[in-house]
Amino acid sequence: MTVFAHILFFAGVLANFVINFIHFMHMFQLNSYSAHEQFEWWKKNRTDMWKRAIFPELYLVISAVTALWAYFEGNTVIWVICDLLPYIGAAMMFAGAIVSAVLSKKPVKKKLVFTPRVIRMCVTTTVVYGAVCALSFVFLYHWKLYFAAVTLLPWLCVFMPCLANFINKPVEKAVNNYYINDAKRIINELPDTTVIGITGSYGKTSTKFYLEKLLSAKYNVLMTPGSFNTTMGVVKVVRGSLNATHQIFLCEMGAKGVGEIKEICDIVHPKHSIITSIGEQHLETFGSVENIIKTKFEIADAVTDGTVFLNYDNEFIREHKISKDHVTYGINGGAWDYTAADITVTEKGTDFTVHHGNEEQRFHTKLLGEHNVQNILGAVAVSHELGISLEELVFPVKRLEAVPHRMEILDKGSGVTIIDDAFNSNPAGARAALKTLSMFDALRIVATPGMIELGEREYQLNKELGMDAADCCDIAILVGERQAPPIKEGLLAKGFPENHIIVAKDLNEAMSSAYSVQAGRKRVILLENDLPDNF
Repeated sequence: MTVFAHILFFAGVLANFVINFIHFMHMFQLNSYSAHEQFEWWKKNRTDMWKRAIFPELYLVISAVTALWAYFEGNTVIWVICDLLPYIGAAMMFAGAIVSAVLSKKPVKKKLVFTPRVIRMCVTTTVVYGAVCALSFVFLYHWKLYFAAVTLLPWLCVFMPCLANFINKPVEKAVNNYYINDAKRIINELPDTTVIGITGSYGKTSTKFYLEKLLSAKYNVLMTPGSFNTTMGVVKVVRGSLNATHQIFLCEMGAKGVGEIKEICDIVHPKHSIITSIGEQHLETFGSVENIIKTKFEIADAVTDGTVFLNYDNEFIREHKISKDHVTYGINGGAWDYTAADITVTEKGTDFTVHHGNEEQRFHTKLLGEHNVQNILGAVAVSHELGISLEELVFPVKRLEAVPHRMEILDKGSGVTIIDDAFNSNPAGARAALKTLSMFDALRIVATPGMIELGEREYQLNKELGMDAADCCDIAILVGERQAPPIKEGLLAKGFPENHIIVAKDLNEAMSSAYSVQAGRKRVILLENDLPDNF
C-alpha cells in the first residue's frame, strides 16, 4: 500500500469524522454534557446515526470480507483487491461525509456554542484522534492490523464527545471549583444583599420575572436572566453582574437530578425561597416524583432565618410538611396566607382580588389565565412580605408583560392571534394553556409536538394532552410524525374528528397549515411547546 493511498483514505476518514463530530458534540451540549442523556439520545435517534454510518459500515463489511478471503485463499486476485481497498475506502468515506453534511444542513434553533469547555474537549479529541491515526501509520505495511485500526476511526466521532468529557473531568472540576469559589467570595462580601431563591417544576421563570418588576418599585433588584438556572449559569451571573448596589438578588434554580438545587444554595445561601410548583417534569432524569419533591425542597432546607413561600394550590407542595417559617398562597379557595378570588378572564386580560388577613386589593393584568394569576400572586406575596403595600403593587401588576414564549399573546394582524407557549411544556402548564385557548371566540388551533423527558409516563401524558386538547380546540396540528401517535390517540379517544387532525413534519409546516386552514376566519393559534434540536 502506498503512502499516497493511505493519505487519500485518511483524508476521507478525517472529513467524515469532523462533520459528524461537530454534530455529536452539538447534541452532547444540548444534552447538558451528560453521558446518560447522550446515551438516551442515541437510542432514540438510531435511524439518523445509521444514515451517517452507512458508507463507513459498507466499507467495514467489504474490508472484513476481503481480509477473510485473503486469509483463507491468498490468491493474486485478492491481493489486487487489497491494493484497491484504500481507494474504495476513500471514495466511501467521502461519500459518507457528503451524506453527513446534507443531514447536518437541517435548520437548528440553537447552534453549537464553542464555549471554553467545548474548546477544551476539541483539543482533547484532536490529541486522541491524532494518536489513533499515528497508530494506523505504524501498521501501514501490516495491512491486516492497518485495516483493524483505520476502520475504527469513523466511529470515534460518535463516542468522542463523551470520551473527551470523561478525560477532561479533573480539569473541568478544577475550573468549575475556581469559578464557584470566586462566586462564593462575592456573595460573602455582600452581606446586605438579600438572596431569594426560586424553583419549581414550572412557573419559576414567570414568577421570577413578575417578582423583579414588583420589587423594583422599592428596591434595586438583579435577577438571573432567561433560564440561567444551572449551577454554572448562576455562578456566571454572580461573577459578572452582582455588586454592592443590588439590594435583592433573585436566583432561579433549575435541576434535573437530586442534589443540584442544594449545590446552588450552597453558593448563594438564599435568605428566602419560593417553590412555585412540583409536577411530572424531567422524570427521565429524576426517576420519580418523590425525587422531584426531595430536590425542590432542597431550596427550603437552605433557608435558616428567612421565609419559604409555597404555592399551596399544588398538592405535592401542600402535603410536604416543613418546620421552617413559611407563607402560603393559592387561588383554589384554601385558607392560605394569600389568596386570589373573583377571577375574571376576558380577551383583554384578567382581573382578580388578593386577600391577606383583613386586607384585600383588586388587581388587573393584561396577562391571560388563572395560571398567570397564580404566579403573580406568589410575586405579590413575596413583595408584600418585604414591605411593599398591596396598593403600591396595583400599578406594577397592571404593567406586567408576558415572559417570552410563556403564554405570550402575539397579534399577527389579518385576524390571526398566536398564543406562544413554546417554552418547555409540562402537563399542568399545557392544561392551563388549552383552557386559555378555549375561551376565545374564534377558530381555535393548537400546534404541538407534545411533551418530552417524562420517562415511562411520556406516552400516557401525551395521550392525556390529546384528550385535553379535544375539549379546547377545533383543529389539532401535531408536529413530528414520531411524537404524534399518543396525542392523536388521545384526541380520537374523546371523539375529535380525525379530519381535523393534521400531522406536520416540522414547525414551519405546522404554521403553514395553521394559516391556510379555513382562511378568512378569525384564528387563534396556540403553540404548545417547541422541541430542542436533540429531539
